[in-house]
Amino acid sequence: MGKEKKGDLGGKELEEVVRGLPWEGVKELLSNGVCHRCIFRLFGLQGRVYTCCPASLSSLFPTATTEPQLCTLCLGILQFTHSNLQTSNLPLLIAQTVKQHSFHFHSFSLELSIPPIILDNDNSLRSYMKTKYGSQPWFQHFRCLSTKDALKFSLIHPLENLLECKSTMGSFRIRLTYTHPKPSKEDHTSHSTKRTKTGESSMVGEKSLSSLPENDSSDCCNFLLEKENEPCHFTCFCYRTPFYFGGRYLKYSRNVSQTRWIIDDERMGEASVEEIIGGNILQACQGDSFKFHAAGREDIDVRMLGPGRPFLVEVQNARRIPSELSVKEIETTINNIENKLVRVKNLKLVGSDGWNLMREGEAEKQKQYAALVWISRPLKDEDFQCVSSLKDLKVLQRTPVRVLHRRSPLEREKIIHWMKIETIAGSSQYFLLHLCTQAGTYIKEFVHGDLGRTHPSIGSIMGCRAEILQLDVTDIKMECFQT
Repeated sequence: MGKEKKGDLGGKELEEVVRGLPWEGVKELLSNGVCHRCIFRLFGLQGRVYTCCPASLSSLFPTATTEPQLCTLCLGILQFTHSNLQTSNLPLLIAQTVKQHSFHFHSFSLELSIPPIILDNDNSLRSYMKTKYGSQPWFQHFRCLSTKDALKFSLIHPLENLLECKSTMGSFRIRLTYTHPKPSKEDHTSHSTKRTKTGESSMVGEKSLSSLPENDSSDCCNFLLEKENEPCHFTCFCYRTPFYFGGRYLKYSRNVSQTRWIIDDERMGEASVEEIIGGNILQACQGDSFKFHAAGREDIDVRMLGPGRPFLVEVQNARRIPSELSVKEIETTINNIENKLVRVKNLKLVGSDGWNLMREGEAEKQKQYAALVWISRPLKDEDFQCVSSLKDLKVLQRTPVRVLHRRSPLEREKIIHWMKIETIAGSSQYFLLHLCTQAGTYIKEFVHGDLGRTHPSIGSIMGCRAEILQLDVTDIKMECFQT
């Protein structure tokens, strides 16, 4: 024999394991077409025994019966025999598939999906063996391990060697899916329910092996007569769970929308914050796609200044794992774009808890604005005192006319925390209005009143017509993604 690979059982250890199994039960299972790995799991064995090849096992079992062509229980899953594959070296095939997709990873997690018919087969066999051998002492050790667990024992160690990393619960996943054309019993009964003695309902076909009735002759007959000849179909794919980048963005242009805006196949604005930031992050991570999320939004003609608006970029299926250095490089790349439309601050990798940071205190967050306002009369001295004296002013706003086509017609109460007027040299009817408001306040409508749909408004407070000419967001008071 060659050098023993790490994780494999030695010949003597394997022989001891096989000799420890009850001969009467093993012989019965082999005669009914059960494979060696299924025999191990039916007697509750765990660990490295599943990595042994079938050829080495055949000579150890105390019977002349060889490995069956197709296991009547797992339908080829634990034999690495599949309807769409010619190879029996499943770990190597999986490793090759993973490497073809060029993922960068330091660990992997194995996910399995098994067809319901496998559980049906286990249930039928359990009933059959209980009927025939339930009184035997060795039957008390007939404790079935699931096909999923046995498959993981069969694959984990070989994959760790081939991929040169450990199996842990991380962001990189390898998913194996097994399907079979034969429907399960649950499919036959059309997901019908049955009532238990306590009145609770449960799905037919979901019973576990340990909860089977003492004698189920129909299941015994089914196991003996209904032997499937077609192996399961196998597919393998790998993916990475989403990465989240958090930060704050500033928007300097009045012709850049927050997200890509297309009307009748025509782009609105020269670019979008979403495309500038998300596109650069996606390219650096070599992902499939991304989603852009922000703490609120501003109109296309409103600049976002000051500390910036918090945002998250969710990257789907990234091939590359971003380091702290590469995240800083992404930030530099975005900030060095020639047209300087958008800038990012404090870009960093965050966990899924970034969502909590974004939503935390959202209703209580405050925003500060600077608005260039025109009024239909000259400013008076009393206007300054009148406006600045209003603290925590309650404003009722019906959904603005400009967004009625896409928003529900509701009435919302918002708070204007404080305001102050800043004069503009050489002008008596133009001024800068600085104000701090509750998140979600429609600022443009608060200035001009929106045909009476917002009350009070700057126009009604000052007793004249008021129009907003330009608007900037200057500060969003939220703790997330600060320096």
